Amino acid sequence: MQLNRRTHAGFVLALGAGLAALALCSGLAAQDIKIAHVCSKTGPLEAYAKQTQVGLMLGLNYATNGTMMVNGHKLVVIEKDDQGKPDVGKSQLASAFADDKADIAVGPTASGVALAMLPVAEEYKKILLVEPAVADSITGDKWNRYIFRTGRNSSQDAISNAVALDKSGVNIATLAQDYAFGKDFVKAFKGALKKAKLVHEEFLPANTTDFTAGAQRLFDALKNLKGRKVIFINWAGAGNPFKIADLDPKRYGIEIATGGNILPALAAYKAFPGLEGAAYYYYEIPKNHVNGWLVDQHKRQFNNTPPDFFTAGGMSAGIAVVEALKKTKGDASTEKLIAAMEGMVFETPKGKMVFRKEDHQALQSMYHFKITVDPKVAWAVPTLIREIKISEMAIPGHGIAADAKPPQEPKDAAAPQETKKAKPTKAAKKS
Repeated sequence: MQLNRRTHAGFVLALGAGLAALALCSGLAAQDIKIAHVCSKTGPLEAYAKQTQVGLMLGLNYATNGTMMVNGHKLVVIEKDDQGKPDVGKSQLASAFADDKADIAVGPTASGVALAMLPVAEEYKKILLVEPAVADSITGDKWNRYIFRTGRNSSQDAISNAVALDKSGVNIATLAQDYAFGKDFVKAFKGALKKAKLVHEEFLPANTTDFTAGAQRLFDALKNLKGRKVIFINWAGAGNPFKIADLDPKRYGIEIATGGNILPALAAYKAFPGLEGAAYYYYEIPKNHVNGWLVDQHKRQFNNTPPDFFTAGGMSAGIAVVEALKKTKGDASTEKLIAAMEGMVFETPKGKMVFRKEDHQALQSMYHFKITVDPKVAWAVPTLIREIKISEMAIPGHGIAADAKPPQEPKDAAAPQETKKAKPTKAAKKS
């Protein structure tokens, strides 16, 4: 059958409209915002990675009111396992950017993996939002402009603990591992003391299991001094330096101090009622809308168990991603995101965080605590003494002068409010 001119013209118009609709649909699908989460899903840090993943999804849900959408763009989460290995993390991030076309990446769990991944972000000119790896060098001498970090760095741990203990008449000896993690901590800790005295630094191999000789040197450095005497322990991984308590430092009036930790590790703190230090997070400490939502939702989803250290961190990362995308109106291009995120103030389970312009480190409060023991609770409870604010901590970083003063407190950011209908969802795709 032959078509007359009018019929033919209508057919062409209909065909053109159909093709345009297909192109439009295709364009919309291509506009999904892809977030790669690279973490240690297997390996020794698997538990930390799992907490971060849970927190990340909760943060994305919270900040999008349960829609997993920003300005009409669907958020798609792609999970990658770095196995705790730097070479694997490096290749997984490259795959996320090159093959999966991820717009932004979050992770990893381990500092060694993070350091291997930094050049990949720079090569692909894509943002890597570091959570929860802590090495100072990530936002220090190894930093590049595509790196942001919501997680605290090692110096924030060290300086907050120094601030917590920094009083006249206090004598402190430190016990730490003999590699960068321990030495960086002690250097920052020492530099932050203004009133207390650091009288001895004890560094032991990371695989130490017998702490007797080190403990004796610590005791000798402190036992004859007047005033308060404290051994501050900064240790990660294998070995239990808290065994030095079995050698009875109390006979010399010496007490033990350390920083906060995850809930399972806090069980060991029950042996040290009254122990003081500074914590990154404990679910009962921050009193704000975001943390209240996190605690409530986590208990609902996970058999009444509270969120932990890295859950709060993951949620902070998720909120940061969404708040940045809101600022760009859903534009996930790197330069737009960098411009939005530099100096960005956003609300998290810990309260305000702000990405410092010079090195993109998230400045944040820490918490001076004292351990109390409740027989009804499986772990020791870090009871808040006071919040250590951003303005009290001079955190080193890339482009920050060695004698820089602590920053001013950032202005308040409006916390994203969930709607009454918003519920935790698993809407984000995983691959």
